[in-house]
Amino acid sequence: MTVLAHLRQGWFDFLSAVQFLTRIRVPAQPYEADALSRSVKFFPAVGLLIGLSGALLHFLLTPHFPALLVALVIVIYFVLITGCLHEDGLADAADGFGGGWDREKILTIMRDSRIGTYGAAALSLSLFGRVLLVASLPATRAGTYLVAAHVLCRWTTLPLSLYLAPARDRGEDQIDGQGARIAHLTTRGSLISGTLFTFAVVFAVLRIRGLIPVLAAASTTLLSGLYYRRRIGGVTGDCFGATNQLSEIAVYLCGVWV
Repeated sequence: MTVLAHLRQGWFDFLSAVQFLTRIRVPAQPYEADALSRSVKFFPAVGLLIGLSGALLHFLLTPHFPALLVALVIVIYFVLITGCLHEDGLADAADGFGGGWDREKILTIMRDSRIGTYGAAALSLSLFGRVLLVASLPATRAGTYLVAAHVLCRWTTLPLSLYLAPARDRGEDQIDGQGARIAHLTTRGSLISGTLFTFAVVFAVLRIRGLIPVLAAASTTLLSGLYYRRRIGGVTGDCFGATNQLSEIAVYLCGVWV
């Protein structure tokens, strides 16, 4: 493959990542079955775009409105630009793991489009927690933590999808899920390149303070991954979304604590 062909494929993979993770319209591209698994390496880059736009919003609104109102607007913006993708995963995962007593029951509940008590509670706590934490971030560093949080929380998909197999059969998961299109299909090269990009961005915006958020996101990924493997033997698309949300909250918490 020529250099030009590599660049062209990389551009299409980036567009696939943008299309999957956001509601941003992108140019049409040729369909390829493995496009999503290849695009995972660009998830942190999409997180950078989302985080930067949130930081810009924070910069523009902070001089004119109270911190709590600014935080509410920013979280609403994040929800809208991502189409509630990760919130949906968190709610379904909470319902499944909270209400299921064995693997099959957990997977059945997660596939149900209706939201239950555990899901409603998790979603409410996530939204409320993020608003409160963003409002509590130091005003002079809030933008940098918004960027770091959204890069790191998208990075979590890389190690999870490299080391964990799909909890459902691939043919079954194609019915209404995306987990099997990523799980165990991410390459080590994608993990390495995505990780280098993620760490470069985080330490560029936070300097030495970036170490604690990196450790927090990595720990959240490790612990949640071990939990998924123990309970359902692998990972689903909802699991990716749940870990994403938990990692975002963990980074904000680091910012408030530091």
